[in-house]
Amino acid sequence: MVNEYQIRVEPHIAASEQAIKKYIAQLKGLDARTITAVRVLRRSIDARQRTIYVNLTIRVFIHEQPPVDEYTSREYGNVENCPAVVVVGAGPAGLFAALKLIELRMRPIVVERGKDVRTRKLDVAAISREHKVNPESNYCFGEGGAGAYSDGKLYTRSKKRGNIEGILNVFCQHGASTAILSDAHPHIGTDKLPRVIENMRNRIIECGGEVRFETRMEEILVAGGKVAGVRTDKGEILADAVILATGHSARDVYRSLHASNIAIEAKGIAVGVRLEHPSELIDRIQYHNPAGRGKYLPAAEYSYTAQVEERGVYSFCMCPGGVVIPSATADNQLLVNGMSPSNRGGRWSNSGMVVQINSDDLAHPDLQIDCEDSVTVAPDSPLRMMAFQESLERLCWIMGNRRQTAPAQRMADFVKGKLSYDLPSSTYAPGLLSSPMHFWMPQFIASRLRRGFEVFGRSARGFLTNEAAVIGVETRTSAPVRIVRSNDTLQHLTLAGLFPCGEGAGYAGGIVSAAVDGERCAEAAVAYCKSI
Repeated sequence: MVNEYQIRVEPHIAASEQAIKKYIAQLKGLDARTITAVRVLRRSIDARQRTIYVNLTIRVFIHEQPPVDEYTSREYGNVENCPAVVVVGAGPAGLFAALKLIELRMRPIVVERGKDVRTRKLDVAAISREHKVNPESNYCFGEGGAGAYSDGKLYTRSKKRGNIEGILNVFCQHGASTAILSDAHPHIGTDKLPRVIENMRNRIIECGGEVRFETRMEEILVAGGKVAGVRTDKGEILADAVILATGHSARDVYRSLHASNIAIEAKGIAVGVRLEHPSELIDRIQYHNPAGRGKYLPAAEYSYTAQVEERGVYSFCMCPGGVVIPSATADNQLLVNGMSPSNRGGRWSNSGMVVQINSDDLAHPDLQIDCEDSVTVAPDSPLRMMAFQESLERLCWIMGNRRQTAPAQRMADFVKGKLSYDLPSSTYAPGLLSSPMHFWMPQFIASRLRRGFEVFGRSARGFLTNEAAVIGVETRTSAPVRIVRSNDTLQHLTLAGLFPCGEGAGYAGGIVSAAVDGERCAEAAVAYCKSI
């Protein structure tokens, strides 16, 4: 017999399968000796009150053995002699598009400008050690995309566009912990995600597909008004369909599309800072306990949002027990992001704190940044939001002494408009430089952040503190450009055979939603190829 139950238990019970067995036996009047196994299907923490509970959906096996695999596997056959589709980019959108193409009996040729996920680590390390950015291999470019070494989180609020559970099962099939199937906010961790990415790449190659690293797409080939393939720095690749999954930081791709008269439009973004607190402080605040999280609870997460002068101010990409990292894609830029290892055991927690910006806001005088080498575009250009990102990143680089040393300020000092004469310890490896960020950041952004911090401080006592550091700047929250797909569908495209995909196309935000969109684009590409 197999039964499912929803229970609400204290953390020490949720942490042990034996404790769950004992609890459910007492609750349902069962003989604990007849319970052969318990599988947790869903797990979430309720920290709204002083007594913390864990909500569990469990499957109880009575006189019965559970299946060996906790996930559903997919079948990938050999596609060596099947028609080819080019996939540009080996981030989550590109990798999941390639795997779906194999399922649908098409041969993916994956073109990735950066290096494989292991070799890429050397270039990532050089940013902190030498303050040098390899424009083709960094935290944003390379196998696995921006999520490989700067995220690892699999939580998404988007439920309407595809089979999210199916995406998580594919991750498990390629080596991820099955805990991601049950956790409310699943997370693989940047220390374990590279191995999963490697397994996906090996699957593509074993099935007859190709993955070409250090190969940059330079042009989409067109013949007779349709896609004919791509031209790369290593030569041409011919195909009837191209899935464009280049991520939100491939600015050269946006410029190339615009020059080729492929329809793109400016898209709203969010810009701000990375906020870093001691993990113990966040634990105490979120778990309402001076002792912190204790033995059985994970490092605490938070999610804050406020409306300030008709614009959203909110936390983004919260990394419990994580580190702040340099995310520039060129030497004359400075921007930061955050990541967490799988155990989330670090002494510091960080989160993006950003302000919503719409394309119309660029008419505001505070957002017309004037700095050395500033990028200028026409006020009505679809690249105007991207140009604003670039200008702010250059300004931050200048304020960091033209290195990857990040300007920073104590949080309460930032709110009060005071220079910080010293800074707290930080996980940001290239180092911090005390800077009056309240002064030089565009006031449209800085003033809203300061007001937002005050709101968050009132709702969470102790959050607004000089123990925390405000680190600049966070700009790559999403793509500044949308590559037009009519009515957000893949049926009517501006260029037949071109399938803009994932976060870089402006239709996803994060690993899971990008993977979902990758699968949708693969299905549409296959349908298109069969129709011509």
